[in-house]
Amino acid sequence: MQFPATRNFTGYFAPSGVEADVRDLRVIAGAVPADLDGAFYRVAPDPQFPPLGGDDIWFNGDGMVTRFRFAGGRVSLRQRWVRTDKFLREQAAGRALFGAYRNPLTDDPSVEGEIRGTANTNVVLHAGKLLALKEDSPPVAMDPETLETLGTWDFGGRMTSQTFTAHPKIDPATGEMLAFGYAAKGLCTRDMVYYVVDPAGDIVHEAWFELPYYCMMHDFGITQDYVIFHVVPIVGSWDRLREGKPHFGFDTKLPVYLGIMPRRGRAEELRWFQAPTVFASHVMNAHNDGTRVHFDTVMSAGNMFPFFPDVDGAPFSPEAAAGRLTRWTVDLQGDDPTIRMTRLADVVGEFPRIDDRFAGRRNRFGYQLGQDLTKPFDIPGGHSATGFIMNTLARIAIDTGEVDSWWCGPQSSLQEPCFVPRTPYAGEGYGYLVVIENRLAEMASRLLLFDAQTPSLGPLATLEIPFRMRPGLHGNWVPGSTIGQA
Repeated sequence: MQFPATRNFTGYFAPSGVEADVRDLRVIAGAVPADLDGAFYRVAPDPQFPPLGGDDIWFNGDGMVTRFRFAGGRVSLRQRWVRTDKFLREQAAGRALFGAYRNPLTDDPSVEGEIRGTANTNVVLHAGKLLALKEDSPPVAMDPETLETLGTWDFGGRMTSQTFTAHPKIDPATGEMLAFGYAAKGLCTRDMVYYVVDPAGDIVHEAWFELPYYCMMHDFGITQDYVIFHVVPIVGSWDRLREGKPHFGFDTKLPVYLGIMPRRGRAEELRWFQAPTVFASHVMNAHNDGTRVHFDTVMSAGNMFPFFPDVDGAPFSPEAAAGRLTRWTVDLQGDDPTIRMTRLADVVGEFPRIDDRFAGRRNRFGYQLGQDLTKPFDIPGGHSATGFIMNTLARIAIDTGEVDSWWCGPQSSLQEPCFVPRTPYAGEGYGYLVVIENRLAEMASRLLLFDAQTPSLGPLATLEIPFRMRPGLHGNWVPGSTIGQA
């Protein structure tokens, strides 16, 4: 098979297609703590076949899930494609049947009306099922040990929406999974559904409502009392699809909204707040002090996604795309509909994470990837299909904005970090950060483990991965005791 010679399918972004079992990754520096017991699951888009249209957005590939299992000072690796309905239909045909990213008008007629999901954006363990997620489709369940695909998952028939978020939140106190789906009644619709899934995996609450306008609702926030939906004008329409444009584009003429609803709320209890146009996608965390709700997200003045261009043709601006961690605050008491925005740190970057034991609670520390443009980048012919080179790993003290960071060098970039508690009862931030390093010059990959309190000191352990891993999107840590219960 020959993939197109474009930025999305060449260099480090070339498809990998590797399914593997590696019993023991080689430690090339440092040591893995002997008492670290659990698994880091992550997923990457990795297309099985060349795209129908000659090119496509790099993250429209088939989901490839990796499990790094830590036990006794050793790390094993298992990697498998998610056998989605799309994957199986194309495998049987021996070629691509589904067309451009979220545009069914470009599909082969033989698959008209079928689920197009690639399960390539996030993996979350809940109620014994490893759920591979893509926000335009239902979850796909996998066995957390073998990574065998079990099939499309609808929560015992209780899920009535066509879609399910790639960013559900697990409440650390209740064990509930909070989630939503947008375009829930069909592509490009304003329909949203909000779900509460109990620890046994049953949907116990749902609420339906409409967004102010159709947009990419990629993430959201939770607090102990509320759920929070941020509406940012990365918009789409059937007209764009018919014209062959990217599904989404950034529309600076539309305002930003923040919707707040009680955790077990109804549509009529949803309240909208508003601000002038900015860009924000991933959420670090949220919490509330009574009726004051605080929502922490990476925000930029302009569009951060060059692959979803401005709807009016304005050129992409790297300066306006510089995103920094920002707190959005609203007060449910009173009639003020405005969102107050306060910068929390000066790190320019994305992929914010926390110690997930503090999800929905006030957190003191956060972690994210950064783009330090003062550092050299030395890759002949190097490029990024996303337009970003994430070259630093940062720990942010939320209350002070103090940053402790590590630069990966001029010939590497980093994938999203994940926090690992040192023990189940360790204080906030006492643990590790696990991250994949893209060795761009060598076309290779490494697994790095840091002390989460001092990433600037460099990796505690560096492990060699015996093949190049295509850049991934999101992943999560699962304690060994939880995997054993699955």
